[in-house]
Amino acid sequence: MRRTEVAVSAVVVAVVAGTLSGISNGPSTWIIVAACVAALGVVIDLFVQRRVRAWGYCEREDDLLVKRGVLFARLSVVPYGRMQFIDVTAGPIERSFGLATVRLHTAAASTDARIPGLSRADAADLRDHLATLGESRAAGL
Repeated sequence: MRRTEVAVSAVVVAVVAGTLSGISNGPSTWIIVAACVAALGVVIDLFVQRRVRAWGYCEREDDLLVKRGVLFARLSVVPYGRMQFIDVTAGPIERSFGLATVRLHTAAASTDARIPGLSRADAADLRDHLATLGESRAAGL
């Protein structure tokens, strides 16, 4: 999804920038400008791929681990018994790709975690599974 956004944006900016520079500076300039914008799009695409690979989660016996971050790695440990509620959200672009984000809410705002890029079915299954685990762990408190 993110790669498609980057590709579409890069093509649009390359065409607009190339056309505007070609009109004002001559026909050979638009090729150089469009190539520079396309190269920037490739660099951004590489960063997006790395950012997507940085997300991950692992269900353990008593808690859920969520990792993310390219430059600053972050690992959140969310105990099942501390989960208050679990949301599954999908914006218009995510819905067009059949994706959803699972968002975990706890009492402390700093420990809220999210898992983006799941298919809708996987997100719903994960939400139900985590809710069941959360209820069973919270009952023991």
